[in-house]
Amino acid sequence: MVFDPRSTYVRLSTGGAAESFPGGEAFWRLSPVEMGQTAAGWMIAEFAFDRDWPNWEMHPHADEFVYLLSGHVTLLLEMPHGIERVELRGRGAVLVPRAVWHTALVHQASAMLHVTLGKETEQRPAP
Repeated sequence: MVFDPRSTYVRLSTGGAAESFPGGEAFWRLSPVEMGQTAAGWMIAEFAFDRDWPNWEMHPHADEFVYLLSGHVTLLLEMPHGIERVELRGRGAVLVPRAVWHTALVHQASAMLHVTLGKETEQRPAP
């Protein structure tokens, strides 16, 4: 099955099964309860960004793999010692530690691949 990870996301179960489900706008229209159920496993998704993220997010149960496929962003990580800035340009990856609030400043239209355990992800508005 061939699919576009911008519009079809994949969930990996701990038992090794992979399941695709509607992504993109369809995913973001889900209620918080539906989103939590859908993203309960390891989620793989590609996102396109042309502006700063509107929120901070935090994944309480696992680290997140963030892979910049194209563009230019600065990830802001809210670490115990203060805000850490991680610049990604062109291509590059970063591991966001478990339970660390993070957001992104988008300097150039970007595509990013995310692998995260979506269970109980929290969000708060970015200032």
